[in-house]
Amino acid sequence: MGRSNDAIEKIRQLIASGELSPGARLPREPDLAAQLGLSRSSMREAVTALVHAQVLDVRRGDGTYVTSLEPHRLLEGIAHAVELMQDDTLPEIFELRRLLEPQATALAAERITPEQLARLRGHLDAMRRSETIEELITHDAEFHACIMAATGNRTLTSVVNGLAARALRARTWNALNIADARERIMSQHRAIYEALEAGDAALALSWATIHVTASEKDLLRTIPPADRRSTSPA
Repeated sequence: MGRSNDAIEKIRQLIASGELSPGARLPREPDLAAQLGLSRSSMREAVTALVHAQVLDVRRGDGTYVTSLEPHRLLEGIAHAVELMQDDTLPEIFELRRLLEPQATALAAERITPEQLARLRGHLDAMRRSETIEELITHDAEFHACIMAATGNRTLTSVVNGLAARALRARTWNALNIADARERIMSQHRAIYEALEAGDAALALSWATIHVTASEKDLLRTIPPADRRSTSPA
């Protein structure tokens, strides 16, 4: 992997320096390999790795291009990684969510637009009307995605949305007694919405903290105690 790592780094440097800008087409493989002093096999491995990382995009019959390099593309692998994590690492994911998601929700309270509030209200109402668990999960995810989008920070949005992977959200809802839990969770969503509507960042932060903490407790009920890894100080 040493040579392919060197190739990845050299291509990365071309992008970082601006020699290859977002949307730019890479030179032909043999030409770029010669330019960088690399073998064609190392170049091919590097391109494959960078395609998986959403840095490059191979278009059949056209060539290889640098992607837009937008945060949502570069960071979309976070959700896939979270979905593959083992039970004993999930408390660490929620610890990170508690650090980021409430602060992001507070930021959204300061920046959310009337149009974004209307979309948020639509998902809140749709959650209330949902007749299936799939509908609930979809609108729950969209509710939180709308909040993150309202921050105006695409990198923060990508990270937080990735940490709140759909698979974890589905696992939490499926583990709950919906009749007992639905109103409790809906009340938390309503409180978050009302704080955002009022533009009250402190209240939005508080309710988001409560909601993330409650979600963690709900999910941890599905994990045997012996399989949990504590994130609390010793």
